[in-house]
Amino acid sequence: MIPVLDLKREYLELKTEIDAAVERVLASGGFVGGPEVAALEAELSDYLKVPYVITCGSGTDALVIALRAMGLGPGDEVITTPFTFIATLEAIQHVGARPVLVDIDPRNFNLDPALLEAALTPRTRAILPVHLYGQVAPMGELLDFAQKHGLQVLEDAAQAIGARYCAPGQPPAQAGTLGDAGAFSLYPTKNLGAYGDGGFIATHNPAIAEEARLLAVHGSKERYHHVRPAGYTSRLDALQAAILRVKLPHLETWNTRRRQIAQIYNEHLKNHLQTPCEMPYALHVYHQYTVRHPERDRLAAHLKQQGIGSSVHYPLPAHLQPAYRDLAPEGSLPAAEAAAREVLSLPMHPFLEEAQLEAVIRAVQSYA
Repeated sequence: MIPVLDLKREYLELKTEIDAAVERVLASGGFVGGPEVAALEAELSDYLKVPYVITCGSGTDALVIALRAMGLGPGDEVITTPFTFIATLEAIQHVGARPVLVDIDPRNFNLDPALLEAALTPRTRAILPVHLYGQVAPMGELLDFAQKHGLQVLEDAAQAIGARYCAPGQPPAQAGTLGDAGAFSLYPTKNLGAYGDGGFIATHNPAIAEEARLLAVHGSKERYHHVRPAGYTSRLDALQAAILRVKLPHLETWNTRRRQIAQIYNEHLKNHLQTPCEMPYALHVYHQYTVRHPERDRLAAHLKQQGIGSSVHYPLPAHLQPAYRDLAPEGSLPAAEAAAREVLSLPMHPFLEEAQLEAVIRAVQSYA
């Protein structure tokens, strides 16, 4: 079976460096915070070209803590997408705010800016776009709308580290650095993944950074001195930081290889199904290579018979999940609902071999 993702292969490629990093931390006797975490934060800050990076326990924690650090809370509304991993909505609810769902652009699966105005109410305080599958949302239009209406913007960049937004006449900007803050996941399956849970917040805003750092460690600025109520235990451990420091220098090369694989898929599959649409403003890093087909489930079964793995991201939009049916009625977000019926993610990782690529392509092409 050719898997969608091959984390073992990634480890074997870096085994000597990763083993040495793990041994270094074990020998140090320091496992929570410390110099490895501080060094990773500095290296991420340099990579993203953003002054503040605050690591935390997961991508979900990054969203929750960022929302609180931005001042979002009970009575507030946050506009977001129904077509995302459920953590996006959970985070909004965890701070006491209400998610307001806006449908997606079917070309790129991200928030459709043309639909924002209809979702605006006197309680709207923020927009939470998701850079789905590794492609940045239409940040120019979203930021213009936010500025016009006095809203904050938190980017869910869990799937998009290294993706760029390419505004005309400006240098490309990293996903997660355009709004008031960006929340990133370091889950093992991500383009930059730890060997456990992890996440971080990136921001240009010193007040948000200071508040996020307080909240992530029990609301404390120093040990046993707590200045914020209801803080969190949300820390990245030194082992994960050391592993991520080994991986980070390879990220651009890996993302470039993902783009090369996507181009090969596009060339050979464009007449057989709907391949991803890379928007003119976006540099896509293909966390997932997600196609559309009206017979998605039958295609997935055919691929399985041919020894090809696939996955569905996501089989239900948020408003059709049992826990979230109060947010919007069925049929009210048709683009997201149609996408959930048709999307399929094919094998995508930097270590796919040519023979594996050819096998995936043949299997898709052979579907009648």
